[in-house]
Amino acid sequence: MSDLPSLAQLQQHDRFLARHLGPDAAEQQAMLEVLGVASRDELIDQTVPPAIRLRQPLALPAALDEQQALARLKQHAQRNEQWTSLIGMGYHGTVTPTVILRNVLENPGWYTAYTPYQPEISQGRLESLLNYQQLTIDLAGLDLASASLLDEATAAAEAMALARRVAKSSSNTFFADENCHPQTLSVLRTRAEAFGFELIVSSLENLAAQPVFGALLQYPDTHGEVRDLRPLIEQLHAQNALACVAADLLSLLLLTPPGELGADVVLGSSQRFGVPMGFGGPHAAFFATRDAYKRAMPGRIIGVSKDARGNTALRMALQTREQHIRREKANSNICTSQVLLANIASLYAVYHGPQGLKRIAQRVHRLTCLLAAALEAKGMVRLNRHFFDTLTLEVGGAQTAIIEAAKAARINLRILGRGKLGVSLDEACSLDTVAQLLAIFVGADHGIDLAELDAAGVASGIPAQLTRTSAYLTHPVFNTHHSETEMLRYMKQLENKDLALNQAMIPLGSCTMKLNATSEMIPITWPEFASLHPFVPAEQAQGYKAMIDELEDWLCVITGFDAICMQPNSGAQGEYAGLLAIRKYHQSRGDAQRDICLIPASAHGTNPATAQMTSMQVVIVDCDKDGNVDLGDLKLKAAAAGDRLSCLMITYPSTHGVYEEGVREICEVVHAHGGQVYMDGANLNAQVGLARPADIGADVSHMNLHKTFCIPHGGGGPGMGPIGVKAHLAPFVAGHPVVELQGPNPGNDAVSAAPWGSASILPISWMYIAMMGPQLQDATEVAILNANYLAQRLGEAYPVLYSGRNGRVAHECILDLRPLKAATGISEEDVAKRLIDYGFHAPTMSFPVPGTLMIEPTESESKAELDRFIEAMLCIRAEIERVQSGDWPEENNPLKHAPHTLADVTGVWERPYPISQAVTPSAHSRAHKYWPAVNRVDNVFGDRNLFCACVPVEDYRED
Repeated sequence: MSDLPSLAQLQQHDRFLARHLGPDAAEQQAMLEVLGVASRDELIDQTVPPAIRLRQPLALPAALDEQQALARLKQHAQRNEQWTSLIGMGYHGTVTPTVILRNVLENPGWYTAYTPYQPEISQGRLESLLNYQQLTIDLAGLDLASASLLDEATAAAEAMALARRVAKSSSNTFFADENCHPQTLSVLRTRAEAFGFELIVSSLENLAAQPVFGALLQYPDTHGEVRDLRPLIEQLHAQNALACVAADLLSLLLLTPPGELGADVVLGSSQRFGVPMGFGGPHAAFFATRDAYKRAMPGRIIGVSKDARGNTALRMALQTREQHIRREKANSNICTSQVLLANIASLYAVYHGPQGLKRIAQRVHRLTCLLAAALEAKGMVRLNRHFFDTLTLEVGGAQTAIIEAAKAARINLRILGRGKLGVSLDEACSLDTVAQLLAIFVGADHGIDLAELDAAGVASGIPAQLTRTSAYLTHPVFNTHHSETEMLRYMKQLENKDLALNQAMIPLGSCTMKLNATSEMIPITWPEFASLHPFVPAEQAQGYKAMIDELEDWLCVITGFDAICMQPNSGAQGEYAGLLAIRKYHQSRGDAQRDICLIPASAHGTNPATAQMTSMQVVIVDCDKDGNVDLGDLKLKAAAAGDRLSCLMITYPSTHGVYEEGVREICEVVHAHGGQVYMDGANLNAQVGLARPADIGADVSHMNLHKTFCIPHGGGGPGMGPIGVKAHLAPFVAGHPVVELQGPNPGNDAVSAAPWGSASILPISWMYIAMMGPQLQDATEVAILNANYLAQRLGEAYPVLYSGRNGRVAHECILDLRPLKAATGISEEDVAKRLIDYGFHAPTMSFPVPGTLMIEPTESESKAELDRFIEAMLCIRAEIERVQSGDWPEENNPLKHAPHTLADVTGVWERPYPISQAVTPSAHSRAHKYWPAVNRVDNVFGDRNLFCACVPVEDYRED
């Protein structure tokens, strides 16, 4: 008889689980022993309140291994039909340079990094984002640009809000050209109604009919027309209103920039700069405005500052943490946006350079001109006189035949009602595409030789007075890296400046920087998912539908909700969508007066910022000495609100890193007063499989798919924030004006541009759940184990500020550094920067409590990595002791000078501690040294001397 194990014994049904979890069984047991418990079950019983426990396994399909999951998802993908989509409407075919595809989009050194709150370890992507801002500034023709927003439609809504903040007009009315993209108009309607603005959508002839505080114009418009906006902008300025222009970025290489026409805000999508359509996203929006409005800008701005040695250093400027500081007075609830996609667009511009980009734009326009001339020669009526890449055609009774011919050629046109069709050409088109289109519109026997027509010359579609004459992208970065060798090295140089998950644990509290497995990432670049236009006919996207339907079903099982809305494309958008659903629900019941939102003092800053965007009055509920919601204060404030109480926004486990025992009673208090409970999903990673938001009492909650469900943070985006709702709220979630969605009331407007938000990254979360199945609970339990292990090992050196039942924390813990600062002058920032010398990203600083560090290790970190972090923190504690004892001066020690760079060690060393202590303080740092590119960045200098464009190359040379 064979001694070999049986095939059944050899089958690894939990193969991926072992890859996803950091500590193996032996390591877990060793950590449990440190905690004084015999098993994970015992730890969970000590930690999670029994009143909220889910007592049965998650009803999910059994886990698949990586190959099985990829094969299953491939079956879905192959149900998507890859047609040539010439629909336009802000989404266009593009060619992603393979050097960028392989080395950025598919590179964990880029996609696993976090938002660059720690600039010393983020100089690479900060430089790329600064290039993106320069690209935007140059093409838009304005003074200042942000580092991306979520999509074109939400950028337009942010422009409307900015106009209201800064315009000197007393009007409460905003005007939008009816020829803006329909999804943009829908998001504008949503945002205007929530803010209490009056929105007029009409033809431009009616712009002067009444006073407005601003207007949105599209350039070229959704039907392709290119018009001179100067007279309209002058009308707006005459009444102290702002002119906001949604522009096509590629067209601005040939068209006069809107800023030169007088526009105050210019926005749009950078999707066609190398980012696939992806069934709607993710794509980075661009946003530019005047310098005078810089403090009213939404989103993140990258600025130029200097480091401790006086060398040029980049950082996020101005509104870096505005939601935490200004809360309900913040400009926007936008926390992070679309950094990875902005970097792809930025690098696309770097790779092609100004001449290469102009050539692409000229080629697209030339193809469109040839099509226009050929159609005109055959008597086809074009409705837009001028154009860049889009033609709107009057086809009359031939419409049905043309549509059928297009179907036969597997080409999608834009159908514009009776007798009208639209066609938008793009970078992926060729002369063969034009020949196909000509045959579709006028028949194969048209007799036109396109090559001869091209040689003979055709008229430009751009009016002479709108032909661009100003220079752009003159900075050396856009004129240097045009060979693949140079581009490859430039991107590698940027990557090497940054610290991402492929190098070390990123222990950021409230951020859940867990593994983004390679198998989860592979499908996002499959052309079956990447190439689809978001508005293709439903029969062409059956694979997407099957995948999204399954994902929604699984999320319902995990959260206990009855329905999911996939449209919100960030966590902050999820908050907004959830509060809008609550608002609409109250209105449907005749309770429109319910406008008070209760928010605990510990809440994430986006919560009050979101509440004010829905015109709710924020009332803060106190927390007790243990960090829990003060139940007595909640009862008083709920009673005081009375029939004005709309909702409570609560995070669970709390932002303080504990499971609040009274969470069910908290929900009951709110419900008893007619309110709804919104549960912020930031900490869902501590609930999956152990508890469910809907069972606890939440009516709606958003899920950060970029935290709990493994979509990577991308250096600051993309993300996805779908909301789960109970049945009574399901009719009130976001709809869409172009694609009919099942579930929402038919008249519901959108919160994001695309029907399913950033649909092309949903396969990541699908893969994660498919490969984990009911074992998702194991991930939650190990996340709790890792956090408690850290808290136990570090608690004597750094007090753990809050704990729950039996002294346990949830999936994260807060270390209190305030006593140390009072005794030694060493701050949480000094500890954070010193960790860089040990090769770590810092934990979350001063949130939710100033003077603290919040640590979340996640389930994906091994015991060895946790121990390395513990060793670093304990060594730093010993260094603080040397400052406290007087061995090192308070202002001249490794903590105050951290992080240390090559510039420090290659210069004259006159510090009271050795170089080895500075740069290689641990065995790991001696073997695997990460060198930050700059010393500690001067934040104050950067804000006082705001500069947000590319700097001369020589400024990067160190003194």
